[in-house]
Amino acid sequence: MFGWTADEARSFAVLDAFLDAGMNFIDTADMYSRWVAGNQGGESETIIGRWMKARGNRARVLIATKVGMEMGPGRKGLSRAYILSSVEDSLRRLQTDYIDLYQSHTDDADTPLEETLATYDELVRAGKVRVIGASNYSAERLAQALAVSTAGSYPRYESLQPLYSLCERNAFEGAVQDLCVAQNVGVIGYYSLASGFLSGKYRSEADIGKSVRGGGIKKYLDARGLAILAALDTVGAALGSTPTQVALAWLLHRPGVRSPIVSATTTAQVQELVGAATLRLDSAAMEILGRASSLA
Repeated sequence: MFGWTADEARSFAVLDAFLDAGMNFIDTADMYSRWVAGNQGGESETIIGRWMKARGNRARVLIATKVGMEMGPGRKGLSRAYILSSVEDSLRRLQTDYIDLYQSHTDDADTPLEETLATYDELVRAGKVRVIGASNYSAERLAQALAVSTAGSYPRYESLQPLYSLCERNAFEGAVQDLCVAQNVGVIGYYSLASGFLSGKYRSEADIGKSVRGGGIKKYLDARGLAILAALDTVGAALGSTPTQVALAWLLHRPGVRSPIVSATTTAQVQELVGAATLRLDSAAMEILGRASSLA
């Protein structure tokens, strides 16, 4: 959202509220928000960097960013040369000398895994990166990467960032989830609220115009999507919680999940999101949600 639907002042307010609430893990990427007219990529990192500099709080936060998605002609992938160039750009924009979690934003079949992981090893040894992670990897490729790390004594992917929510379960559940649980790879799924659909504010096509992200909501407005919202309403009413909090709590109760990644553009949203961290769902609530969002 930073540099897109939240300008710098609003982004600072959201980040302040987030940190004040006891949270500290901030995920971004070099290409956020390149899709916005007039942007070139790096806007989110730049705002976060200015915020940390203004607040003097670098040691209090964990910064995760990513490399690999296209940043312009010839500027993408996970080759040694591109990673070494991109990490310096991210460090400069973030105004820091290290990145807590540096992630491969998407798999690069054209670059050997050995080359990518050996490059990350260089960065870890240099103190520029602490831990590495992956995003959008298949179970097969993640397993291959883990094996290469073991064989070459390279850092391994300690986290995976997959598409995962009550609305989107196929991409993660099954082989990917089983591998992450077996190998203790922490899962930090994205689109945890299905682009805002699971907040409950989109219940008909007439609601799509409520947000610039509304265009991604229409696909969920079917019988299954509405059943998921009804289940969130039922569980939320019983617990005195909101659909947003219940949807995030469901993720936190799933095997392998360490933290759902969510976006906020207001301090009020931050307070609501934070409430999910302490919400406990019993087996009956999980059954209601699981049945409504069944993969079948």
